[in-house]
Amino acid sequence: MAPISIKTVLISESVDPRCRTILEENGIRVTEKQNMKKDELLAEIKDYDGLVVRSATKVTADVINAANNLRIIGRAGTGVDNVDVDAATRKGIIVMNTPSGNTISAAELTCALLMSLSRNVPQAAMSMKQGNWDRKKFMGAELYGKVLGIVGLGRIGKEVASRMQSFGMKTIGYDPITPPEVSASWGVEQMLLEQLWPQCDYITVHTPLMPSTVGLLNDETFAKCKKGVKVVNCARGGIIDEAALVRALESGQCGGAGLDVFVEEPPKNRSLVDHPNVISCPHLGASTKEAQARCGEDIALQIVDMVKGKNLVGAVNAQVLASTFSQESQQLIKLGEAVGAVLQSCTTSKKPFSQVQITTQGDCMKSSTGYMTSAVLVGLMNDESGCCPNLINALSLAKESGIMVNQGHCASDGTTDGVCRVEIVANGCSYKARGSVQGGVPVLLELNDSVFRQPVSLTGNLLFFKASASPQLLSSVAGLLVGEGVEIESFSAPSDRTGDLWYCVGVSSLLRDLGALKPLVKEAAQLTI
Repeated sequence: MAPISIKTVLISESVDPRCRTILEENGIRVTEKQNMKKDELLAEIKDYDGLVVRSATKVTADVINAANNLRIIGRAGTGVDNVDVDAATRKGIIVMNTPSGNTISAAELTCALLMSLSRNVPQAAMSMKQGNWDRKKFMGAELYGKVLGIVGLGRIGKEVASRMQSFGMKTIGYDPITPPEVSASWGVEQMLLEQLWPQCDYITVHTPLMPSTVGLLNDETFAKCKKGVKVVNCARGGIIDEAALVRALESGQCGGAGLDVFVEEPPKNRSLVDHPNVISCPHLGASTKEAQARCGEDIALQIVDMVKGKNLVGAVNAQVLASTFSQESQQLIKLGEAVGAVLQSCTTSKKPFSQVQITTQGDCMKSSTGYMTSAVLVGLMNDESGCCPNLINALSLAKESGIMVNQGHCASDGTTDGVCRVEIVANGCSYKARGSVQGGVPVLLELNDSVFRQPVSLTGNLLFFKASASPQLLSSVAGLLVGEGVEIESFSAPSDRTGDLWYCVGVSSLLRDLGALKPLVKEAAQLTI
């Protein structure tokens, strides 16, 4: 990936001092302004390339749209619930978090709640403070030999499993992404949720909050669990249906709950917080000195690595950039953008585009189809009014514009390896181009069935025109260009010499008026790459 320029960063919340130090050591100017109201943030954000937040700052669409220079939003923590990721993506802004920064802290709090549920530790401590000595009231149960169901087997779920196995618990789990053989290697047997619910003495959830996980534990699933099952949520409020949890606690179907997160924070409805069988915390999962130091340091290092073009870690909306850090990938991105720009200039009068097909060809292009598709779209849409496409937002902008995008890959045809073929449909007409990288330079091999004898170097000022082949064509065009004060620097003609064909002339400067070519050619386009 070509380095992204980040010169100024606003830190809007309290983060570890190492964050500022690392950024400043790498030449990035940092401003810290905490506890800003929305209007203050709207006024302030317009001056910065980057924004670092924790969970209190709400980075809404209004904030993002007010940020004319913003290129990255860094969340010093796990999750990005407080950032409008869709709005950021539409503006081509990278949203990044620190996925591993608070892993240990969140896992340890989960384990603390599991242990507290089993032995009623908080309730007993409160009773002692009230002057009581009530041993029978707080009879608990051992964790040894009990079954712990872990829903979500990512970093935190894995750490919880290893710690609770030390107590002699049997760990089972569910995760739609982690392969069963991987979780089995750290002692967790995977199974379907329908199989998991009835077996568990304790259940802990470690999933993101998304449509498929909202209300994952509800009236129906509680009914499938063992009577008296205990549940823990240190992930996101809403994964456990709070109303259903109250009903399960009242009926005894749920024997206790440890909650660090709520749908509304702080919760105005106190029915769970005040319940005698609920242990609650004010979202303390990442509230350790170590986690805050780690998250602050991680987000700064991730930003610096991205700026230097080293790698991209923690980006939640820019996966297409993950494999764009080699010199070869940067050359291919330039190729895609250039081919898209050529087709855009040749179809100016034929818009709007309705369909785009991008096909990469050859083994060396197998892993590049994703970012090549985005690169072509950047070139195609770059001159659209009010449109600022980049690799991050190109696909979403195309979708909003009603362009159907298809991408594919095929094996080499044996003649040329490493080719990008693009076909677009505009106003019912089809336009095609084919290009590759030769000697580190993007070149055009073919345009609308005209295969060039010498590949067109896609750099500088280029004039394309369509005309009938004739011996006088080049001299006529050259004479017109000289009359306009334009020098010819290169000329590429098609291999075929019959019919209407496309030609390319490299020129010292673009024509002031393409209409001057009208008497000589049928179509013309020009651009600077």
